[in-house]
Amino acid sequence: MKNDTRKRPSDAQLLTTLIGAGSRRSSETTAVQLLRRFGSLRAVLQAETADLMACSGIGHARLSVLRALPELARRYYSESLPSGETIRSPADTEAFLQSRMRHLDHELFCCLFLDNRHRVLGFDELFRGTIDGTSVYPREVVKEALAMNAAAVILAHNHPSGVAEPSQADERITRRLKSALDLVDIRLLDHLIIGEGKATSLARRGLI
Repeated sequence: MKNDTRKRPSDAQLLTTLIGAGSRRSSETTAVQLLRRFGSLRAVLQAETADLMACSGIGHARLSVLRALPELARRYYSESLPSGETIRSPADTEAFLQSRMRHLDHELFCCLFLDNRHRVLGFDELFRGTIDGTSVYPREVVKEALAMNAAAVILAHNHPSGVAEPSQADERITRRLKSALDLVDIRLLDHLIIGEGKATSLARRGLI
C-alpha cells in the first residue's frame, strides 16, 4: 500500500477555508492577519467578540462561523462516548474529555459514570473552580454515582494553564474519593488531568 504523502493543511489554509465567504484572496489575507494578531488558531477561536470584530475582514457572518467551530468540535467528540456505549479504549475517553474541557479558562471537575461492563451511564460536571479554591465533596460524587447505579467512575478535571501534571492537591483528592467510593463498592478506574493537547492518567502513574 502506498503511503499518503499529502501534507496536512496549515493553520492559515484551514482558517481561509473556514472563513471563505468572499474572494479567496481576501479570505487568505484575513486568515493571516488573524493568526498574526492572536498568535494561534486556538487563540483566534477563543478571542473576545470585540477583538475579532475589530479585525479587518471580520463581520457578523465570519464571526458566526468562528464561534460555531469549537462547538461543532465538542459535539463531534462527545459522540465518541454516547450514553449506553461501551468504552472501547483509554484514547476514546481522553479524546472525549479533552473535547469537553481543554478549551475552558476555568477549572472544572467532572465524573464519567460507568456500569459493570464499562458502558457509559452519564457524564456530570460537578464542581467548578480550582481544587484548592473550590471544595470537591466526596459525598456528592458518591451520591451521584449511587443515583446512576454506577459500578465504576472515571474522574477528570482540567488545568487551564495547559500543564497536565497532577498537583499534590490532585493526588490528595483522588485518594479521598477512592476511599469514599470503596465504601459503597464502586471502583475508581482513573483520574485524568486535561491540559493543552494532553491528558495525564493518575492510574498509569500508579497513583490509584
